[in-house]
Amino acid sequence: MNADDPRDNIKGGAWLIADMSLNIWALSIVKALGADYAAAQVVFLRAAVGLVLLAPLIWRHRASFRPRKDMLLHLLRVTLSVITLTASFFAIARLPLALFTAVNFTRPIVTMVMAALLLRETIGTARWVAAAVALVGVLIAVNPTEVAWTSGLAALGVVILSGSGAVIATRRLRGTPQIVMMTYYTAGLAAFTAPLALWNWVPVQPGHLAPLLLIGVFAQSAQACFLRAHHHGEAGFLSILGYLSLVLSVSVGYLVFEEIPTRGFWIGAVLVVSAAAWTTFDASRARTAIHQ
Repeated sequence: MNADDPRDNIKGGAWLIADMSLNIWALSIVKALGADYAAAQVVFLRAAVGLVLLAPLIWRHRASFRPRKDMLLHLLRVTLSVITLTASFFAIARLPLALFTAVNFTRPIVTMVMAALLLRETIGTARWVAAAVALVGVLIAVNPTEVAWTSGLAALGVVILSGSGAVIATRRLRGTPQIVMMTYYTAGLAAFTAPLALWNWVPVQPGHLAPLLLIGVFAQSAQACFLRAHHHGEAGFLSILGYLSLVLSVSVGYLVFEEIPTRGFWIGAVLVVSAAAWTTFDASRARTAIHQ
């Protein structure tokens, strides 16, 4: 891919839809089988498959893997990513797909707050209001007065915090080649989860091996599609299209897992998505104004 290629939102959108579709397939398998296996075991299998798929690219771009001065920041990013993915696989096996996806849309809000606290970024009043709206939306969608507090919800809270922290670390590593970022991420997943996976290993049931390995195939392919999407498409267009993932999650949850969203969920989801969209577009406008 050439960095000077002209933007093409049709191509970018197609790649992003492929990314979302592959991700929902991977999450659906995790949801269907994840409760039977330790989350670390599923993450380890996903990472092992990912490394096999990345091996040809790692060899082709081996010159990019020179000693780096920012290894501690890479280690922090990988650690937070391991926590995020392991908690995600744990949560998705225990929560409705639609709820998992809707609450995940709070990540831009949490990232914004973390950037203010850790990177000293300035946040305007309107974006703080958006953060408050998102929080109210989550409370309505989850409906704590009727939904029992579960380990899945606790894990989802960890996902939001650690995932947002990983985004902050990634932003500090912008100059790193993409293949290096992908390799460190995938290798880190394998290295960190291997001991836990071995300690909690559950023999794979007949018929489960192929689906479990497909999690890695779908997830790693989705990552490649995501990078292609952002190479071809404009960030603002892809941000809007990205909210289609909620529709996909609701549809798969209803058709495959017989999950029927409540009215409260829809009200809360609209508030969360609206707040996340406002935060994303407001940040995009600010960057545009700076570069004009």
